[in-house]
Amino acid sequence: MTEDLRETQEPLKETYESDPEAAQVTLTATGERADATSCSVEVGEAVYEAQLHEGAGGSGTAACSGDLLLGALAACSQLTAQAVIENFGVEADVSVEVAGDLDLRGTMGVADVPVGFQAIRMDVTLQGDLNPETAASIRDATERYCVVYRTLVESPDVTTEWTFERSAEDEI
Repeated sequence: MTEDLRETQEPLKETYESDPEAAQVTLTATGERADATSCSVEVGEAVYEAQLHEGAGGSGTAACSGDLLLGALAACSQLTAQAVIENFGVEADVSVEVAGDLDLRGTMGVADVPVGFQAIRMDVTLQGDLNPETAASIRDATERYCVVYRTLVESPDVTTEWTFERSAEDEI
């Protein structure tokens, strides 16, 4: 498997080095209302159901947006670590668990507390016959190259554009 990943990535790396524009991508996700407490979110080729957290009025039958954020961090860290391990050419297994703490009073507007996660914890378990230097290098490379981790740690600028449209019945 190591050679397969390296063989797949090598021409990509060569292309990105010679043509930096080829490395520029835009990922998108689209939300669409289902009802007052739930929506569908299209991400890539998949559609996920999401809803308000139970503590904010959701039914608890689907992931809330916080779950999706933590899931994105877990998935990105897991996949990045797996790729790093493959590229290092070592035998190891990795598993990732992510948890986050938030105070629902903020999002419910009932107290002057921050809206959003106050803390996020990621527990990564690396199993294998690795020396401490290799294990540390896997950790460092995973944290360096994980897109979601880097985004959360480095907080990019976020811009928002709102468009207001009147419904057809309002125009009469």
